[in-house]
Amino acid sequence: MHIGIDAHAIGAQQGGNETYIRNLIRALAALDADNRYTIYLANAQAAAEWQNGFVAQHPNFSVRLLPPPTPLVRVPVFLTYELRRRPVDVLHVQYTAPPFCNAPVVATIHDLAFEHLPETFTRRGSLQLKLTVRRTARRAARIATVSEYSRQDLLRTYRLAPEKVVTTYNGIEPHFTAQPRAADEAAQVRQRFGIARGFLLAVGSLQPRKNLERLIRTYARLRREQPDFAPQLVIVGRKLWLAESIFAEVSRQPWASDVILTGYVGDDDLPALYRTASAFVYPSLFEGFGLPPLEAMACGTPVITSNISSLPEVAGSAALLVDPLNEQELAAALQRILNDQPLRARLRAEGVRQAAKFTWRDAAEKTLQLYRESYEARA
Repeated sequence: MHIGIDAHAIGAQQGGNETYIRNLIRALAALDADNRYTIYLANAQAAAEWQNGFVAQHPNFSVRLLPPPTPLVRVPVFLTYELRRRPVDVLHVQYTAPPFCNAPVVATIHDLAFEHLPETFTRRGSLQLKLTVRRTARRAARIATVSEYSRQDLLRTYRLAPEKVVTTYNGIEPHFTAQPRAADEAAQVRQRFGIARGFLLAVGSLQPRKNLERLIRTYARLRREQPDFAPQLVIVGRKLWLAESIFAEVSRQPWASDVILTGYVGDDDLPALYRTASAFVYPSLFEGFGLPPLEAMACGTPVITSNISSLPEVAGSAALLVDPLNEQELAAALQRILNDQPLRARLRAEGVRQAAKFTWRDAAEKTLQLYRESYEARA
């Protein structure tokens, strides 16, 4: 087979979407030397790095650089044109496929947050996703999704045939480990990011679905009501849509100087931040998988996360689960995870074991099977 993969998220600092497609491609390369792959990128620097590094090691892979305008132009115009000039046997996309594509499509749809929580997106973004993802889901030969929760949601919301949608869990990269890279790693992290003392860590793009305003209010409430509660709050993530209210919430708090917004942090520094944090908190309102809690677990950090959508499925018993809409419950969990030492030890041990269950090789094996099924069904 000749398999095309739309990997425009690589180099775009797109969080989970970028992590997913980057690691899936690497795992496919380690697994499959027989089929031919073309990777479509939109970032010139990323394309050069992958051409000179990855492609040089895996000759059955090649890179094509497409122009990087908005998806409204890139997918229907440039990707369609490229596929007509250089056809493939199977095309793999995330969320949205070109409207005119002769090859069978495997679509990864991580979640349907835009269907259920449209208020956490811009109006244009929500409408665009509803139109393009619904169409892609119905026309795709196979759909991969990253949790059983999302699979059932796709079947129910779009009324798809059960055999069409397959769960392919995300994996954890090996550098997310409880073993520090250096003896003075904690000191290096604090100096690099201006952290003065123990801290709570949150990781996720700055957008309403991540529920960061409520986390900041809860943190401020504990600082106000509990004199012995004094960790800093470090929030890692790239600013995306509707993020202004997050910055406004920080600025109105008397402890604003203790809330550190780092912006995007790459994989060179992120594992050390996880390992150095006193606890990790992820009160998201909706997730198809939720990689950051699992990354924190792999790094041996106690985790608090939401008790809704896919998060209980992914976290298992290795995290404290809370109602993300209940600030009082979140506050109690924050106090408990900092002060209950037996609980912290249990969560560390269970977290490392839970994270080890998820591998990118498993995801690649199941995805490769979807490519074969899509190709054979057409033939």
